[in-house]
Amino acid sequence: MSRNQQGALLLTALAILLPVVVIVSIGVGAVPIPAGDILAILFDRLGFSGSPELVGSPELIQSSISSQSALIIESIRLPRTLLGLIVGGSLAVAGASMQGLFRNPLADPSIIGVSSGAALGAGIAIVLGSLLFAGASSLVQSYSVSILAFAGGVLSTWLVYKVGTTSNGTSVATMLLAGVAINALAGAGMGMLNYVADDNMLRNLTFWQMGSLGGATWDLVIICATLLVPVILMLGRYGLVLNALLLGESEARHLGIDVQKVKLILIFLTALAVGVSVSVSGVIGFVGLVVPHLIRLAIGPDHRVLLPASAMLGGILLLAADMISRTIVAPAELPIGIVTALMGAPFFLSLLWQQRKRIV
Repeated sequence: MSRNQQGALLLTALAILLPVVVIVSIGVGAVPIPAGDILAILFDRLGFSGSPELVGSPELIQSSISSQSALIIESIRLPRTLLGLIVGGSLAVAGASMQGLFRNPLADPSIIGVSSGAALGAGIAIVLGSLLFAGASSLVQSYSVSILAFAGGVLSTWLVYKVGTTSNGTSVATMLLAGVAINALAGAGMGMLNYVADDNMLRNLTFWQMGSLGGATWDLVIICATLLVPVILMLGRYGLVLNALLLGESEARHLGIDVQKVKLILIFLTALAVGVSVSVSGVIGFVGLVVPHLIRLAIGPDHRVLLPASAMLGGILLLAADMISRTIVAPAELPIGIVTALMGAPFFLSLLWQQRKRIV
């Protein structure tokens, strides 16, 4: 089987698996909901309740499905599932883009400091938000953590880019070093905030840094869909360009690619994807690292398949982690960042072991 056939088969399999995982995610929780009820409610809300061949008569729906299940799906499970799907896809595509740009399969979005910058911004909002947003409207105050998290991610990315860019172009190596410095600086800032925070603030900081989809609302889903879905689609268009960059920057220039412009666009789109994702879900690690590498092991480094496949598998993986976080310590909820770390850290260590054997 050729690489193209393998890629087409993988995309087809992920496209089939994705809606299955979505239905399972909606049904899993403290109140289990059967898949048939989920489909009936969703079809009913989409206006297909009058189609007997799909879901039965409206009278049957009303008699067999409780209003409690419909409320749980519409108010809690469905927005949470959609948010996880969008965030997971965004983190995975951003990771695949960074690995292609830096030509390093061990790279992930946090390498340019966007995750740590967003975490610092959220920490400032949690600890100092009452002072910074004292005169702001209630709407701004309610989204203060997301606003400052996004601002922190964008600011850190801008600093890394400015440090790594000169009149001769952008140095990837310098950006990597600048990202290390930004991560260290943001870590020091978070340590200072932890030191001055009271017990309630410290608890909020801790849980936010662990990541969670528990705050999902329809407003957040709409915001994320408006901002992140176009970013995923735009990054998906750079498959051929990233394939050329794998050959080296000079070779890409000989192929007619404006490497400097591509770097700027990819870094901006990655910062936007990770900044928005972190601002609504907290810090969720390893998705951007593990997912692209899994796809790469399956079908090779062709970014034309790697990017869309990463988007789908990223959403699937994050939904799987979210289901584990909701059930493993039920009725309590384990932060999703812990689950992704437990899933991703062993895989990351195996990658390092492989790299070590190659070097030695």
